[in-house]
Order: sequence, then C-alpha cells, then structure tokens
Amino acid sequence: MAAPPLLSLQDIQLTFGGTQLLESAELIVSPGQRIALVGRNGSGKSTLLKIAAGMVQHDKGLRFAEPSATIRYLPQEPDLSGYATTLAYVEEGLHSGDDPYRGQYLLNALGLTGEEDPKTLSGGEGRRAALARVLAPQPDVLLLDEPTNHLDLPVIEWLQDELNSMRSAMVIISHDRRFLADLSRSTVWLDRGLTRRIEKGFSSFEEWRDEVLEQEEKDRHKLDRQIVREEHWLRYGVTARRKRNVGRLERLAGLRQDRREQRRVTGSVTMAVSEGRTSGALVAEAENISKSFGARTVVRDFSTRVLRGDRVGIVGPNGAGKTTLIKMLTGLLEPDSGTIKRGAALELAMLDQGRARLDPETRLRDALTGGGSDTLKINGEPRHVVGYMKDFLFTPEQANTPIGKLSGGERARVALARALALPSNFLVLDEPTNDLDLETLDLLEEMVSDYSGTVVVVSHDRDFLDRVATSVIMAEGDGRWTEYAGGYSDMVSQRGSGVLARTVDKGAKPAKAQPQAAAAPVSKRKMNFKDKHALDTLPKDIAKLDAEIASLNAALSAPGFYSKDPNGFATKSKALEAAEAKKAAAEERWLELEMLREEIEG
Repeated sequence: MAAPPLLSLQDIQLTFGGTQLLESAELIVSPGQRIALVGRNGSGKSTLLKIAAGMVQHDKGLRFAEPSATIRYLPQEPDLSGYATTLAYVEEGLHSGDDPYRGQYLLNALGLTGEEDPKTLSGGEGRRAALARVLAPQPDVLLLDEPTNHLDLPVIEWLQDELNSMRSAMVIISHDRRFLADLSRSTVWLDRGLTRRIEKGFSSFEEWRDEVLEQEEKDRHKLDRQIVREEHWLRYGVTARRKRNVGRLERLAGLRQDRREQRRVTGSVTMAVSEGRTSGALVAEAENISKSFGARTVVRDFSTRVLRGDRVGIVGPNGAGKTTLIKMLTGLLEPDSGTIKRGAALELAMLDQGRARLDPETRLRDALTGGGSDTLKINGEPRHVVGYMKDFLFTPEQANTPIGKLSGGERARVALARALALPSNFLVLDEPTNDLDLETLDLLEEMVSDYSGTVVVVSHDRDFLDRVATSVIMAEGDGRWTEYAGGYSDMVSQRGSGVLARTVDKGAKPAKAQPQAAAAPVSKRKMNFKDKHALDTLPKDIAKLDAEIASLNAALSAPGFYSKDPNGFATKSKALEAAEAKKAAAEERWLELEMLREEIEG
C-alpha cells in the first residue's frame, strides 16, 4: 500500500500585526514531489515554509506531518552558534543509519573543509554549511528557502545536480528562475493570502499566472458593471417599487461590500532609467590588458570591444576577478599592462553588489535624493521623492524609515532606484537580481532591453543573462577570459560546460577535456525503421504520460482523499509510480535515439 502524503497544510490562516498574511493556504507534499513555492516579496512564502517545518504556529488550519518522515528546513539566515566547527554543525543533524561520511563529502563539494570556525564564516560560507546539514541525511522532505542565495554559479550548478540525484520530496522558494524551472514538477502560487496549484513546473507558471489575473480582471469588471446597474435602479426607480424591493437594496449593499473586500494584486514596480547624453559608438576597447595582485593574476592578456547598445554579461566563480575587470573597463582601475581606449561623453551609473553603499542609518528619502531636498530629477524632469518611492512600491509612511530597517528585497529596490535615477549612458549592474521577486525581475529585464545606452551586468542568474545579454565574458581560470556571443546558454553550448570553480581539491586531479582527435574512431550505426518510428512517436507518448501524471497528481493532492478512500489513494499512487517509470524509460529511449540521429547526421 502506498504511503500517504508526507506533509500537509490545509486552510492555514495567520495574522501579523492586525494584517491577515495567510487566509486559506494549502500545501500538500507527497513522496518524491518537487514543488516551486512562488509569490511576491512579502506575500508570506517564508512564513508558510516555516509553518510547514513546524517552526511557526498558525492561527487556524491543520498541519499534518507523517511521524516517520524526516523533514529538513533550510532557513535564509542559518544559526551556527554553539558549534566548534562546520563539520560538527553538519554532523549534529545526522541520525543513526545515516551515512557518516556524507557530511564531509558535502562540505568539500561546497568549498569547505569542515574545520572552519562558525564564528569566522562569511554569510555565503554559513549558507553552504547549512546546505550540507540539510542535505546530509537525505531526508524525506526538503524545505528550501532561497538555497542559491550567496552562492556562485559553480556551486549553484553543482547544487542543482545534487538535488536532481536525490529522492527527497522538495518545496523550493527561489528567485533563480532557471533553478526553479529545472527542478520543479509542480507550482504553488501564494497570492493575497491564498494558494493556487498547478501540476506543472515553474516554466509554465508565468503564462498560467497571467491567465488567472486576466480572468480576475474580467470578473472585477463584471462586478463593477453590476454595481452601476443597481445604483442606477436605486436612483431612478419608482419610490413605491423601491420600498417593495428591500432585498434588492440588500443585494446592492452586498455587491459594494464584495467590491471593498476584493483584494487586488499588489502594485507593480514602475521602473525607468534616467538616461544621459548619447555616448559615442565606441564605449570601451581593451587590448591585451592584464592585472595582478601580488603573485596572483586575475586578468591575463584580455582583449574586447564594447559598443554603444551592447549588453555584456560577465560570469565566473567568486574570486575570479569580475569586479576587477569591470573597474578596468569603466576607468576606475588601470591595467598593469595593455591599453584601454574609452569612448567620448560616457556617463556612468553603477549598482554595487550587496548594497554596500547604503548607510543603514540613512532615511529612505535621503538615500534617494542625497539629502537636503524632497525632489530629484528623472530624465531632466523634477519628481517628488514620495512619488518616486511609489514607483518602487514604497509607501509615503516609509519615507523616514532607516535603510537598516528595510527587508532585503526593499533594500534591493532602493539600490535600483538610486542607480536608475542617475543620468547615464553606461549602466553597470553588479548582481542586480539579488532579492528581487519575479515581477520586479521582469520589469528590470524590460528596462535593460529598452535602455538606449550600454549595459554591463555581473550575475549568477542564468535565466536573466539569457534574456538580456548580447554577449558573455567568461572567466576560464588562471586569469584567462573569453567572450562568447549570446546569453549564458549560448556560452554553455559553445564551450561545452558552464562556470567551473576557481579552485579544486588539492587531492584531486583537475578534469581535462579530451581532444577530439584522440578519441577512438567510432563506426557509424544506422537507424532502422523501428528506430525512426520510435523517434517520431516517443514525444507524443511522453506528452500523454505527462498529462496522465498531472491528472494523477491532481487527484492525489485533493484534500481529504487519503482519509476518505485509502484504497483509491493506493491505487492511484501505484498508477502514478507506473506512469512516472514509463515516462523515464521513454525519455531515456528518446534521448538515446536522438543522440544516434545526431551521430549519423554529424
């Protein structure tokens, strides 16, 4: 008999400070499911995940966790205090029967030795230790709150592969769209206190969300027209008739009440960049530039040309020298050798990584205006600071709030607002996507695409780079940099791999790409009729299996199904397992045939 859901939240309600954060939220996690939990910043995603982990008590509703299931929760800000080393912190989360060596393996894979003192760890290092702790037991349910925060691309790609290899059920909150799309098979949308669910991965979310919001707008319009009709009757109807239709008056009052209580979607960021003069056609041209710090060379004999209108992405592991390269291209740092020619009439605006220039004691209004004024200029036109704040979803009441009191997402919006207010034709964005929700990311992409100047962006967000970059400059290691046309995926297809870690384990030999000429000659096989037919029909079979799996998941996720019909639940669970096995086999066969076809044609 199949196991029941491992974790279930039903009709969860929670109020914070008089505001209802969660009205009727649900989350059902069955064995092996991979769920993306999405929603706007401040919608309550992290709170819902903490309720699922049993760390926050809800006001109303039902939480059920299978007693025999192991559940592990990754917080955004892990607490390592009280542990002598990172290995001790990780091993404390293991139980008898768990692999005692897995903790050390995970720490090494994440770039730690296990001997680090938790008191001296950076935020990123603490995050890696916390990841090792929750992954080590290979739990039945993983609750991951922003697992990619503070991680560079090599670690993000390693983590994605590691999670893909695990059998754990997962609920993931992340601003990294590529990470969510590659891992998730279901999506739960938390919006205005309510949850909606589709049995599709995050890649299908945005289209589905837009359809839902469009239907809501149509329903709202119908309600508005209904109210207008009833108000017209109230004003111009015959008095005696009006007295007889008390019920109709009550209905109008009810409609008005519905309209008042109807919770609309939170407003969107209005994002526009303050553009300066048009720069020359040439923005920067570097010829054989190099830069070293002591014995370490971070840029070696690199050449590139940046033209007006280019969107250049810079990628590499932490410590590769991305910031150094940007400083040389923008004139903030001179190379040790080589030459850099910069264009005429450049006006530079920068968004610094980590929002380091935001003084936590500075008021929000002063951070935007520079202090001493209530106005700032956007594209030459004066704007009152409160109106500009509203463009970035801040309320007038927050004008005097110190920056240090704002959330991470709010500080990210402040930094963006400051950078975009400066007149510029050369925009440098260092990790601009940190802490931004999905809707704000969409608007940032539109702004970058519409910007008439030149953009250089450093980012670990692969999806963001794919959407905005016209070329990618990649750290190849040992100070070598290579420029690839297109976005991140184009770079991967050209070089055959993504970003690799800057350093490797001293005890391991670095992997070397084998030259094609050294490969043994392979005799080409032929595709028979059966192979060709399977290659044509397998995608349709996989699509049918996808539909069957989605239908079974929807049925199994229905509230109370297991308690009402245990036998039916078991039957559908077995059918789901069989369908998923068939799909896996079909996908493997299709991939094998597709590779054979490419071999024959290539």
